Order: sequence, then C-alpha cells, then structure tokens
Amino acid sequence: MLDITSQIVLTSDVCFWLPVFCVEVRLTAFIEAYLPQVAQTSLDGRHFSMRTILQAENLVKVYRIGKVDVPALRGVSLEVQEGEFVAIMGPSGCGKSTMLHLLGGLLTPTSGRIIIDDEDITAASDSKRTSIRRRKIGFVFQRFNLFPTLTAEGNLRLAERIHGNGGEDPQRRRDVLRLLGLEDKLHHKPLELSGGEQQRVALARAVVTRPAIVLADEPTGNLDSENSALVLNMFQELNYRFHQTIIMITHNPEAAAMCRRIVQMRDGHILEPPPTLRL
Repeated sequence: MLDITSQIVLTSDVCFWLPVFCVEVRLTAFIEAYLPQVAQTSLDGRHFSMRTILQAENLVKVYRIGKVDVPALRGVSLEVQEGEFVAIMGPSGCGKSTMLHLLGGLLTPTSGRIIIDDEDITAASDSKRTSIRRRKIGFVFQRFNLFPTLTAEGNLRLAERIHGNGGEDPQRRRDVLRLLGLEDKLHHKPLELSGGEQQRVALARAVVTRPAIVLADEPTGNLDSENSALVLNMFQELNYRFHQTIIMITHNPEAAAMCRRIVQMRDGHILEPPPTLRL
C-alpha cells in the first residue's frame, strides 16, 4: 500500500500533481541503516539547516573538434540547497549531460567555478578532485555502468574500496542488496540481471558510501515503465524522507515531475523559470 502525500506546482502553462510515494518498508530500513545521519536529521524535523551544498558559477565548456570550437555550456550558473531533488531537463544537445559531468568532477570547465559541500573542485588538483568525487558524490548512469565481470556484491565492494572506507564488510553489502530486493542476486553478474535489477544495483552502489550528492544521468532511460516507476520512487523516498540531495538529468516530463524543482536548459543556457506557486 502506498502512503501518498501531495504537492501541487502551478506554472504559467502547466499544472503538475506530484505524488510523494512512501515505498516499501525494506527500502526505508535500508536508508535508515546506511544513511543514519541523514535519516536521523530528517525524521526528527529539528536539525535541518538549509545550506548551499552545490554552487556552479558562470560555467563555460567549449569542446575543440578539429579546428572548430563547439560551445556546450555558455555561462551557466546553478545553486542547489542541501536536501533538494532537482531535475535538469532539455532537448538532446542542450548541454545537460555536460553540465552533470562538470558537477561530478568528471570534466573540467573551460571557465567558471564549482563548489561542492564547501570545496572548490575547479581549483583543486586532479588528485584532490578525485578525492572529493570519491567522498562526496554518488553516480547513477543510464547504462548502469556496472563492471560486467563482477557480481552485484562485487560491484558494491569495489565502490566501497574506491571510496576508501575499507570495503571489507560483506554483511553490510549483502544487507544493502537484500533490502533492495536483490538478496537472491548477490552472486549474479550484470548480464544475468534484468535492466531494473541492474539499475537497483547501481543505485545501491551510489548510496552505499553515503554521498553528499547523488548525480543521476537519465537513470530510467533504459527501463520499462514499471521499473522506471520503482527506481523513481526510490529516489523520491531518499529525498523526501531522508534529505538526500539528488540532481537528475532527464528528458522525461513524468520523471521530472517527481522532483521538487525543474531546471530547463536549451542551447547551453539555463532558461529563466516561469512564475511558480507552491501549495
């Protein structure tokens, strides 16, 4: 049974009814077990401190193709508060994936500045930026990006070792997969899993290290409607009940409607939002 809270967002030309789904009890148990500080802060309702956890200032990214300069971002600025669930939408080629890769420290901007959890990743050395990415950012990709030669448990174990927290806690990894409904898939490799199961493994890998921010690049792009809804509900549960900051790239209005804020991009720019009334 779904416990539904509702939120209405009215804009100048569209009205979205945004359901906030409280998904399965085992997911809640998973979050409480593996995001203890976040869960404790959000559930008692007394320790929220709205602060800017991500700030991007005047980002420019130009790709050099042969002798031609191709601008992908043209002076983009974005501020995200701790606990926000933000969708970045736009047509193909608008620069949204480039934006996400810059925010995640996977690319460096041609100019501009990015600050994540009070650390400037654009001013950091390569090794320092890698350290910030390992400690503070979780990634979920459209194509899952699981290591094909590793089992589901092995993919989580590798993520923990890269994060630097030891990676020698097999019971914890098994509990994470069990609580995501994958307890019988511990020793299955990605090609032995369905698309929905692979994405759930990818989600577990992203959050098992307790990141400050989760960056999701079209996380439902390769899933059917049923599995898409399940994955989106998991993201929403993480955000609404446990204050996990999430930035999601999507071209799907239904997926974007699950978020608290929608940022529209076009031709390398962020468009000014229409007037919004929140009830």
